[in-house]
Amino acid sequence: MEKRVALVTGAAKGIGNAIARRLARDGYDICINYHSRPEAAEELLSYIKSLGRDALAIKADMARLDEVRAMYDACLDHFGRLDLCVNNAGISSEVYFLDASEEDFDHMTAIDWKGLYFSSQYAAKAMIERGIHGVIVNISSNQVEGCWPRATIYGPTKAAVSKFTKNAAMELIPHGIRMVAVAPGYTDVGWQAGDIRLEAAARLPMKRFATMDEVASLVSYVASDEAAYMTGNTVTMDGGATLPVVPANDFV
Repeated sequence: MEKRVALVTGAAKGIGNAIARRLARDGYDICINYHSRPEAAEELLSYIKSLGRDALAIKADMARLDEVRAMYDACLDHFGRLDLCVNNAGISSEVYFLDASEEDFDHMTAIDWKGLYFSSQYAAKAMIERGIHGVIVNISSNQVEGCWPRATIYGPTKAAVSKFTKNAAMELIPHGIRMVAVAPGYTDVGWQAGDIRLEAAARLPMKRFATMDEVASLVSYVASDEAAYMTGNTVTMDGGATLPVVPANDFV
């Protein structure tokens, strides 16, 4: 069986780290993208290699297209192919609409939207040039459906990711490439005791956050042959957070 290669952006920590680990257990060789945590990237590299998989860690700022392009060049030089791209890198800075600056807008959209867009393009071109019927998975958010305060940049940016996934998926079908978005809600990424975000769990219908491994399992599924008829979709995983019309779901 020919080796499969996955590139995961923002893989040094959080959900991206869990995704990279899961895909390595699924049998992928992994190209690890990181930005500012070389020690975490090295730890992930060691874990993947301990499974008998090949791995390469590449530092790249997803807001800089020259670095994104260089990352793909290095990945393809090392592995020779690309079967799966998971566009996970992103930031979620919170700022009120009336306080938002041009710098706030440009910084978040450059990473969460522009970087993802061109990462997807480079991945698709690499697959097409090599005749690979690959998969591109974009990490969106349940904020596409729900509204949270201080998210007038982040929420619409993730909505753009989900809409882009539909449009790009349609163009990529003739090339045998699938594109799917995964939209997590609150996910336990290791917040420390006392973090105000932890208080939200009790208000969710399922009374808990997703685990990073649960999100990684969903990514693993939509990237697999079992989901071969799925493309252009955004799959939300948020424990029912966007179901209630009002936060107080007392009748349940």
